[in-house]
Amino acid sequence: MRRRELDGCPISSALQIIGDKWTLLIVRDLALGAKRTMELHAGLFPISSRTLVARLRDMEKDKFVTRTDYGGNPARIEYELTERGRLLLPLADAFRQLGQALECSECEERRERVGEYCNICPKNAEYEPVAPPTVRYSTPTPRRQRDDSIVLL
Repeated sequence: MRRRELDGCPISSALQIIGDKWTLLIVRDLALGAKRTMELHAGLFPISSRTLVARLRDMEKDKFVTRTDYGGNPARIEYELTERGRLLLPLADAFRQLGQALECSECEERRERVGEYCNICPKNAEYEPVAPPTVRYSTPTPRRQRDDSIVLL
């Protein structure tokens, strides 16, 4: 993904690294462990394989996932969250909770449609909640007052 020059705000920087909707959905699917590319592709309908591979490469470059190539024919490649990537799990869980609070959809709908709960759903027997990282807010530095006076010569 092409990165733009930012204003130095941590929120803006984090949003740029996270990228698009697919990043958190990939994190959701990798929450319980390593998966092969085709397993991820099957769980992320309607993502194209080209978009998935591009997003996984970006995530690997950003150190969110590790790629392990076991070789073979056909090639067997697995992706797994790194410690840095696991920092995104509380964010994915927050989005799940927001979706439930806004009544966007229900976990049971996914279970009926897909046959399983999301990897990060508390109804999933293997789910272990991750404590959110500690957030420290600093007081913003005051901006320089703008002088709107007109100088006539």
